[in-house]
Amino acid sequence: MSIELLNSIDSFVWGPPLLVLLVGTGIYLSIRVHFLQISRLPKALKLIFTAENQDEGDINAFKALCTALAATVGTGNIVGVATAVKAGGPGAIFWMWIAAFFGMATKYSEGLLARKFRTVDDKGNIAGGPMYYITLGMGEKYRPLAFIFAFFGVLVAYFGIGTFAQVNSIVEITKLNAGIPVTGTAVVLTIAVAAVTLGGLKSISEAASRIVPAMAVIYLVSTAGILFVFADKVPGAVAEIFHDAFTTTAAQGGFLGATVMFAMRNGVARGVFSNESGLGSAPIVAAASKAKYPAEQGLISMTGTFIDTIIICTMTGLVVVISGLWKGDLNGAALTNAAFQQAYPQMGGYLLMVGLVLFAFTTILGWNYYGERCIQFLLGTKAIIPYRIGFIALVGVGAFLKLEAIWILADIVNGLMAIPNLIALLALSGVVVSETKIYFDYLREHNK
Repeated sequence: MSIELLNSIDSFVWGPPLLVLLVGTGIYLSIRVHFLQISRLPKALKLIFTAENQDEGDINAFKALCTALAATVGTGNIVGVATAVKAGGPGAIFWMWIAAFFGMATKYSEGLLARKFRTVDDKGNIAGGPMYYITLGMGEKYRPLAFIFAFFGVLVAYFGIGTFAQVNSIVEITKLNAGIPVTGTAVVLTIAVAAVTLGGLKSISEAASRIVPAMAVIYLVSTAGILFVFADKVPGAVAEIFHDAFTTTAAQGGFLGATVMFAMRNGVARGVFSNESGLGSAPIVAAASKAKYPAEQGLISMTGTFIDTIIICTMTGLVVVISGLWKGDLNGAALTNAAFQQAYPQMGGYLLMVGLVLFAFTTILGWNYYGERCIQFLLGTKAIIPYRIGFIALVGVGAFLKLEAIWILADIVNGLMAIPNLIALLALSGVVVSETKIYFDYLREHNK
């Protein structure tokens, strides 16, 4: 399939209707839950560590969040942000923030509904996510919508966020900074993924709960150091982000004729690629949480978007904008890598390499589980082992594909996966409101 045809399909899928549906759903849900992404954010952040985990489930709330973050904090935070700035200018970061702000209400609703409507598969594991809140919440007559979601969920895991985009970024950065041959990286990565994913959710969540906090701290300290070195440029970069968000930019260098709409499209699309709000992926693991109240899990899920985009993507975006290198010929991981080396000439590349490899590796693990739950919904538990084998094989193949086609393909299947989930969120918004009231009434009664 040619790049031109993929671009045409991508432009159609990510046209104004989907952008309006994504952001519009977030705005609508924000209003219905009284913008709790502002008022209840401190409570949500506290719950990450203090949730009581008193109900039945496969994993505790912290491991559920770490697994979700493992899947969301990936190349989108490093490569995706750089690609968005390259294509849409610094203004794309502003639209990433807007999508994330309203996306927090979307992610809250997804987590809540996943915990509210879940079931147990024939192997005794929790099964949940959009395909279940569609069938159990909206009714059996909407099962075709659930099948559509699950079908595209498998495609995203196999050909989108789950494999190709992550693997490509790992082999590029390791070759760039350490001179490791692509084949060598592909072999080691494939073996590592197989070793963890064949153990199922508990193995994945255990790895995620150990790796995710460490990798987030390493990356945030590294980027904070760059912003400290170039502290005098930070105010100008922030001003540039706000200015370019509403201004058509003249052609310059490799950045040709960006418009406000183009900045908006790239910011929203890359923001969703990174934090997955509205995509319907994170609720698949949120359903397995032992959190007692659906709204409690919703709050914990909501922090994923805040951590992923408002904090980590912003740090990357500022580093890229401050560097000024987005105006040149570099793109993707190479662009972020060059920006890191401006502040850390000797070790910048290695710092980014460690961060990117950990980010991308954990994303592969998380998306393996998402795709597994989707294939289980479509074909039953008998399909899980063949699915895992296919997934591992695609991780190996992904090392040898080109960057541009990968991002376009990932964008397309992401968008198609989001549509049935957003329809369900709008249809079940009344349940979100009622469960929110139940939980906050409980908190008031018990002075919590």
